[in-house]
Amino acid sequence: MALTETLEPVQTPEARKGYWAGVAQRLARDPVSMLCLAVVAALILAAIFAPYLGLADPYKGSMIARLKPIGTPGHLLGTDEQGRDMLARLIHGGRLTLFIGLMPVVFAFFIGSALGVVAGYVGGRLNTIIMRVVDVFFAFPSVLLAIAISGALGAGIVNSLVSLTIVFVPPITRVAEAVTSGVRSLDYIDAARATGASALTVIRVHVIGNVLSPIFVYATSLTSVCMILAAGLSFLGIGVRPPEPEWGLMLNTLRSAIYVNPWLSALPGVMIFVTSLCLNLLSDGVRSAMNVRD
Repeated sequence: MALTETLEPVQTPEARKGYWAGVAQRLARDPVSMLCLAVVAALILAAIFAPYLGLADPYKGSMIARLKPIGTPGHLLGTDEQGRDMLARLIHGGRLTLFIGLMPVVFAFFIGSALGVVAGYVGGRLNTIIMRVVDVFFAFPSVLLAIAISGALGAGIVNSLVSLTIVFVPPITRVAEAVTSGVRSLDYIDAARATGASALTVIRVHVIGNVLSPIFVYATSLTSVCMILAAGLSFLGIGVRPPEPEWGLMLNTLRSAIYVNPWLSALPGVMIFVTSLCLNLLSDGVRSAMNVRD
């Protein structure tokens, strides 16, 4: 009986269910996090259902309707340098901006978690190889690394996804390796090995469930950084290509209009700022709700 109790994971399925219910309750009691969650959810829903909102064509311009100010009849947020409706382009632009800003973190979460868990559990030479390769990427600032990779691959949505994923795999791998190394030495892991369980079984049953929470919390903190980097790549011309609506690209194309209609030129930047701020505050709220210690 004692051996059976020792072999149980730190968190049973029932305990995990209660844990996540507690996380949801604590998060629901945080008004700032809930407000940010509502804003992010509204942006995501607006981006997903943009074609069904009855907006103007975001690609159709008019040279006689260029740079109309905010509040123009028929153009609530004015028009851009080619006469295209700004409201339509901002909402449609959220689709690409959020997609390129969130998906690299998702890809990096799975890749980095797998590499870090394997390196932390196996240890030895394999750990040294994986972590030394990761350290090479840490020699470069994330912004310069993203620019260098995107510049080498060329502009485009797929290349932006690849470059940003490469940038965020190393930090997630390092966090995953650190938390897995701490879990590997616990008693229930030693007891599982003593029963003859394979390394894959120990990782799948006993390790992953107890290390994913801190890795997930750290990954959520990277989403706002990733979105800003994605917008920056488009602003520099090595991200999304024209005429696709994307907030960073819109900032670039509206630079020449800043002296003519500065409020109009600031709209994409405001969207980037609000979204990244909400993602940051929401990440902090999730971190507090999950009681993850630094």
